[in-house]
Order: sequence, then C-alpha cells, then structure tokens
Amino acid sequence: MRARLAAHPDQLHLLLMMALTFSTGIIDAVGYLGLDRVFTGNMTGNVVILGMALLGADGLPIVGPVVALAGFVVGAIVAGRVLRGVPTGWASRSTALFIAVGVLVLAIAVWLTSAGDALPQWMQLTVTGGLGFAMGIQAATARHIAVKDVTTVVVTSTLTGLAADSRLGSNTGQPWRRRLGAVVLICSGAALGAASLNAHLSLGLYLSGGITLIAAILGHLGHQGRSTVDPDDADDAPYAS
Repeated sequence: MRARLAAHPDQLHLLLMMALTFSTGIIDAVGYLGLDRVFTGNMTGNVVILGMALLGADGLPIVGPVVALAGFVVGAIVAGRVLRGVPTGWASRSTALFIAVGVLVLAIAVWLTSAGDALPQWMQLTVTGGLGFAMGIQAATARHIAVKDVTTVVVTSTLTGLAADSRLGSNTGQPWRRRLGAVVLICSGAALGAASLNAHLSLGLYLSGGITLIAAILGHLGHQGRSTVDPDDADDAPYAS
C-alpha cells in the first residue's frame, strides 16, 4: 500500500489537500453559525467582520474574530518553526503537525459534547481560539507542501485564477479541475457543517478531525513508501509536490 501511495506523490498530495479543504469548510460553518459569526479557517472573513464591527456595525462580534486571528497566527508560527529547514513537500514533521490538528479538533469536539447546549462566552472564545490555532497549523503545513492553487483554508486566489485564466479571460490555460474542485469542496464542506449543527455543535468537528487524521495517515504512508522505494532518501526527506 505504501508503494502504491508513493507512486504518484503529486496526485496524492492534491487529493489530501482537497480533503482538508472540504474539512475547512465544515469547521468554518461550525464556527460562523455556532460560535457567534466567527471564521476559524478563513481569516479574510474575520478581518472584514472586525473592521465593520470596529466602525460600529450593529451586532457584529469583536472579541471572537480577534481571538481567532490570534490563534491562527500563533498556529502558523508554530508550524513554521517545526518545519524550519525542512525542504518543501511532505515530511514526517508534516504528518506530526496534521495529526496534532486532527487530535486538537477531536478533543474540542469531545469537550463540546460534554458541555450543555448553551455555551458560556469564555468557552466559546476558548473553542474559537483552539480551532483558529489548529487551522493556522494546517494552513502553514499545507503551504509548505505547496500544492498549487490549494491552500486548504481560502479559495479567493483559486477563484481568481479560475476566472482570469479561463477562455473568457486571458485564455492562457489552467488546471481548472483542481481550482474548481477546491471551490466546490469548501462550499460542500460548509453545507455539511451547517447541516451537522442540526444534530450538535460538535458533530462537524468530529467529521473534520477524522478527515484530517485520515489525510495525515495516508500522507505519511505515501512518504514512507517513497523512502522505501528510494533508500537514499533521509527519513525526513519529503517528496516534491
């Protein structure tokens, strides 16, 4: 199985980043609809909400977006520090970081399951910060793996490329399937996340955490399979995306 996963690393990485994009859609829907209109993956949304709230727009949160932004930045810093000096691509440290994300999201889901339906504000903010931290780690790790047009947390640049490079735009040719796929998947994930709230706030997080752990395991098996095929590779040497 390892050798099979390692046979086409570019395709494997693309599929795994797509899965994480879907997972981000779930988490953002849970955060926005269940945690007082806060995005925990899409920081652009938080910046816009915060800007409007600071100028006095009625009913928009201030503390939540700030907590999410702070958690995301800290998570990205942690991932950047862990991956310092590691060549671009998947490495054993990438696996460890994705596993940490999955475990953290699942731990938050378990915590929410044990809590009542009405969450106190301190708990909402703690969950927001924890999810923002997890998404910061995921985004920075995905950035290091460097699958073109798939960041796992935002699709604005992907949508721009899809439109600008289309036949109606510059007509320069493009990997439209992956670009369109990323947009559709994050939208589908958001729809599933919204639907999961009908059962419980934690359900979407269980789904997202599970997807992340599966992606981490498959990525690691592919990485180890490549090392087996090429014994000259060091244990932490990634394969290019």
